[in-house]
Amino acid sequence: MFAIIGIVIVFGSVLGGYLMEHGNVKVLVQPAELVVIGGAAIGTVLIANPLHILKQIVGGVVGVFGGSKFTRQRYLESLKMMYELLNKARREGLMALEADVEDPGKSPILSKYPVFLKDHHVRDYFCDTMRMAVTGVEAFDLDQLLDLDMEVHHHGASLPIASLSSMADSLPGLGIVAAVLGVVITMGALGGPPEEIGHKVAAALVGTFLGILLCYGLVGPLAASMQKIAEDEGAYLHVLRVVMVSFLKGTAPIMAVEFARRAIPGHVRPSFVEVEKHCKGGGDAAPAAGAPPTGDAAASASA
Repeated sequence: MFAIIGIVIVFGSVLGGYLMEHGNVKVLVQPAELVVIGGAAIGTVLIANPLHILKQIVGGVVGVFGGSKFTRQRYLESLKMMYELLNKARREGLMALEADVEDPGKSPILSKYPVFLKDHHVRDYFCDTMRMAVTGVEAFDLDQLLDLDMEVHHHGASLPIASLSSMADSLPGLGIVAAVLGVVITMGALGGPPEEIGHKVAAALVGTFLGILLCYGLVGPLAASMQKIAEDEGAYLHVLRVVMVSFLKGTAPIMAVEFARRAIPGHVRPSFVEVEKHCKGGGDAAPAAGAPPTGDAAASASA
């Protein structure tokens, strides 16, 4: 939503100021200049990138208009999900989570969180890690594995952003190319009516104008927004990493969730009270969070 509003403000302000000086909008409508600049820019992206990065660029641009998926509510739901899973593991042992992580869609706990299940990368990141934990991999080794996974993910997420940024950087130069072609056409019209020469000069200058405007007013900001969305996803994965590693090191579920809460970016971080109410307010696993298990649960945990 804000991306659309920003684009409207950018182009509205430029056109508004132009009209305030009694400019003729028809002069700015130069389809040939757009074909030169836009076609050449798209061509450079096709030359420089394989198909999978091109798909990521399209998906990233579409995602900008939808905003970040990792909202305050998303974090609350994720912390509650982790709290329920970790309580189950604490009462019944890590092996009890094997069925949950092997087939998340049929898990009694994970199936309650469709947003988590639909995000294939996040789901696999979590389930694959817990699958390794179930098989007995140590917390230190898992932490290193998660660090490697996040490094690879960060590198992959940065490739479409870098490609779009390169496209933005090329637009002013391509605008100059369009302007030079316009000058060539103008030189060929010398000796004609002054009005015709003036029109061709104006068309040439519009090429430079469009290249700069598209660079700094549209494509560059889109790349910057994609970068922030990628950082939001990286922060979310880090939160999952913190809660998993903390629990596997022996931390109680509610404390592991609190460690994860502290890792959430400040603008979407819920308060301690919010997390506690959200976690303990939904599920029969809640009473076991604040204290060591008692009765049969204690016997199971000690075993």
